[in-house]
Amino acid sequence: MTSTEKFRTEQVATETGEARVHWYPARRPRLVLAASHGAGGGIEARDLRALAAALPEHGVSVALVEQPWRVAGKKVAPAPRTLDTGWRGVWPALAAPGLPVVAGGRSAGARVACRTAAGLGAAGVLALSFPLHPPGRPEKSRAPELLGAGLPTLVVQGGNDPFGRPAEFPAGDHELVEIPYGDHGFALPKRAELGEPEAMRLLTDAVTRWALSLLPG
Repeated sequence: MTSTEKFRTEQVATETGEARVHWYPARRPRLVLAASHGAGGGIEARDLRALAAALPEHGVSVALVEQPWRVAGKKVAPAPRTLDTGWRGVWPALAAPGLPVVAGGRSAGARVACRTAAGLGAAGVLALSFPLHPPGRPEKSRAPELLGAGLPTLVVQGGNDPFGRPAEFPAGDHELVEIPYGDHGFALPKRAELGEPEAMRLLTDAVTRWALSLLPG
């Protein structure tokens, strides 16, 4: 991408159908952050939109990826293997600018990133609202996916996320940033001591700092 490019949408054919990439380019890009949505929503999620708005001014182009099942209008996400295949199919388009690419996503999208990033040659993994376990079922841990990412990993987790509160996460080779009071979608209760703008600033500041730390020199 060049410094003159503006927001654009790209259709990408994959083995599981057409995906859609929404590009938010930096003026002088040094890195690409590619992030996909979860199983219960799309790229309109508040955290994904906040990243797309904030990171380009810091030299990070943001690519929000709609998985093929979502583009096709389906309401239920397919099996993990199918999700992984779709994500792998989008990767050449994400890597096309010739820059380091961080594999990211929220919820189910974070699981996909953890499972596939090392094999795709990603620079790191961004896991937003990683679903450590189903609500109320801590024995059904998905920690092995997170711990097995094999790359620099940043987890950003709401303090009240029923899919895994920050204190529940195991120790490992990852950094974890807590958004106080946040639920699985980073929504805040009325009693919270901060508002949504402050919460999203915490999130975007943390991701910006971490992403730029992956660059040499």
